[in-house]
Amino acid sequence: MPARSDLIVLRREGLYCPAGDFHIDPWLPVPRAVITHGHADHARTGMGEYHASAASLPILRWRLGDQTVSAHEYGQPFELGGARVSLHSAGHVLGSAQVRIEADGQVWVASGDYKRQHDPTCDPFEVVPCDTFITEATFALPVYRWPDMRDVVGEVAVWREECAARGDAAVIFCYALGKAQRLLAELAPVLDAPVLLHGAIATGVEVYRQAGIALPPTETLAEAGKAADHAGRLVLAPPSAAGSAWMRRFRRAQTGFASGWMRVRGNRRRRNVDRGFIVSDHADWPALLATVRDTGASRVIATHGNTDAILRALNEQGVAAEAFRTDYGGED
Repeated sequence: MPARSDLIVLRREGLYCPAGDFHIDPWLPVPRAVITHGHADHARTGMGEYHASAASLPILRWRLGDQTVSAHEYGQPFELGGARVSLHSAGHVLGSAQVRIEADGQVWVASGDYKRQHDPTCDPFEVVPCDTFITEATFALPVYRWPDMRDVVGEVAVWREECAARGDAAVIFCYALGKAQRLLAELAPVLDAPVLLHGAIATGVEVYRQAGIALPPTETLAEAGKAADHAGRLVLAPPSAAGSAWMRRFRRAQTGFASGWMRVRGNRRRRNVDRGFIVSDHADWPALLATVRDTGASRVIATHGNTDAILRALNEQGVAAEAFRTDYGGED
């Protein structure tokens, strides 16, 4: 009997499924692409045909414009070539999906980006049993362990109060897709005024609201008025706003950064911010290892991140592990 072929291989354009003749999150134009989520390193323009979760459609329209997209509900199988495919929640951002592929007597799952922490703005991660699991490794080092979000919310609330006492605005830099919306939802219980938003953040927040995600009141700086004193106000802005002319709108401001990278103190210094808040849309080290165990996979392929450490850990546990060198990364 001939050896079974891999269901996913690495090609110049990205991850490719020969049985289904499609790519997953390709970084070069291809005829048919299955997209795990709307972050720019995973969803690019130029594909002939897109397949994605129905929940991700608002995000893809925002990020990619008018494209030919076939939308699929989570867990509903569809056929591509000789492969039976289904999408399952990844818990990363709104509409994020893992790709389950069944063909030639095998089941593979490509996870895309994922997290195991609760997030009120997206569906939770679904464990999908498989033979081979392709996992991200963005934070695949033992140092990366996420605190309880209730503790982070408390830290932000105390910091904002300290800023108010000094007459400063409290500006948190965060990514416009996923992170900003999660912060708003998590902080809702401690807010006493609408959160001020940079325009780039406001657009993504409105996309989430139109998708039915409940978020607390917000307003842009333009709506708040140029002459307003923003002391004590909580502000969300993209990282690109740091050091820009936009920051001069605040008479006085303290700055923070919300990211998993803030787990390492030196990253806060490199970002040149006053505070670091550990909030990530990715799995931490314990969650990565737990997820591999939960899937029951006997083979693991790690992508984009600290792959060496997780490969060693998995091999020591008797799991066959290797890496694909992919063109992903960026938002955290």
